[in-house]
Amino acid sequence: MAKKNNNGYVDLKTKPVPEGHHLLEVDNLKMYFHTQDGVVHAVDGVSYTLDRGETLGVVGESGSGKSVTHMTIMGLIDMPPGKIEDGDILYRGESLLEKSEEEMRHIRGNDIAMIFQDPMTSLNPVYKIGRQLGEGLRLHRGYTKQQAQERAIELLRLVGIPNPEKRVNEYPHQFSGGMRQRVMIAMALACDPDILIADEPTTALDVTIQAQIIELMQEMQQKNGNAIIMITHDLGVVADMADKIMVMYAGRPVEFGTADEIFYESRHPYTWGLIRSIPEQAVDEKKPLTPIHGNPPSLVNLPKGCPFAPRCPYAVDVCHEQAPEYITTETGHYSACHFADDPAFLKFAPDTSRSRGKIATGTPDTIEAFSKGGEA
Repeated sequence: MAKKNNNGYVDLKTKPVPEGHHLLEVDNLKMYFHTQDGVVHAVDGVSYTLDRGETLGVVGESGSGKSVTHMTIMGLIDMPPGKIEDGDILYRGESLLEKSEEEMRHIRGNDIAMIFQDPMTSLNPVYKIGRQLGEGLRLHRGYTKQQAQERAIELLRLVGIPNPEKRVNEYPHQFSGGMRQRVMIAMALACDPDILIADEPTTALDVTIQAQIIELMQEMQQKNGNAIIMITHDLGVVADMADKIMVMYAGRPVEFGTADEIFYESRHPYTWGLIRSIPEQAVDEKKPLTPIHGNPPSLVNLPKGCPFAPRCPYAVDVCHEQAPEYITTETGHYSACHFADDPAFLKFAPDTSRSRGKIATGTPDTIEAFSKGGEA
């Protein structure tokens, strides 16, 4: 039976997931922004499910809709200019879109928490770290000021901040970028949320700190059993962390599958481009990196047909004229590409050598043959 917190609101994470439902269900979510320049199709039909203990990687270039999708889940989009045109978001079988702002305020941080993208601007510079860590505890758990301070010290110690008894009384500007990010993780984990949304938590951090933060999130998941949504532009970040991966482009998923399916059996040229852009472990300094040429399309004026067609080296006439349907395998792995089940087309997939650290780069020489209607 669901319990009420100290403020009289139902603590949803104490409520069992109804039979036939998942912990989180996003169903055909569409979030558009109505601007003077036109309607921005920021999120255009996102669907996925997530269960407790699972990690979902959400990848794609900047502007692909990753952050807006999950800001919508958190109820953090201003409406207007934003407007949910279609779809639903179910948490433990209950629609978050039907919750009042007051109800969402008690869900945010307690049931669903988010690590925001930039730790430099996400912490308030005029408040001490302890006060900011304790705010959610006092709101959601009814902690006294002393209890919140003690828990804040415990959380800082948990995320590896040295001398937490002293640092809890310091200000954000006294922390390095990596330590601020750890504080953000501690803040998100303070109330043991069901779902942790991490929006590019390793951006602008060096690789050593990046690895430590990912390891910390995995340790917390093993301890608490929470679900994690890892938002990133880099497939390499979620290579060994995610159970499932959703690849987004122009506001919509273009491929979805298990981590193994995305790395070893990917079926969309955009996914191939992301994989080829991962630097090899042993990089030849004279060997150029392999970027995805061109720029993402305007979300106000999307191209006719497949939105990736103008940048796709494999595109043929049908790609520019007709939007692809999702082609789904028996395992649920789907791809929005006209040729996702064409064996001749799939020969162009990058050779990952059954190891995510050994990614073949470059473009096949036979690409021109396919783009002219031939075979590999």
